[in-house]
Amino acid sequence: MNEVEILDISRDAIFTLLKVVTPILLVALFIGLVIGIFQALTQIQEMTLAFVPKILCVFVTLILMFPFMLNQMRTLSTTLFDKIVNGG
Repeated sequence: MNEVEILDISRDAIFTLLKVVTPILLVALFIGLVIGIFQALTQIQEMTLAFVPKILCVFVTLILMFPFMLNQMRTLSTTLFDKIVNGG
């Protein structure tokens, strides 16, 4: 295994990580932004108002996106295992 193959595997792993994590991070960002704007408009500074909806939305997104996430990780694992079996 040479440096080029290691860089390819690393690139694939990082790209898969980004594909798996991006939906959850975008939902958390959007919900946080909406709640932040709501808190700024109403001047309600309650910590649980920002925390609870964000956790619930992230949890729902995680449940809904789990098949996609599992498929992406399975594809990466299969590719890595094939490279291991073939010797590179």
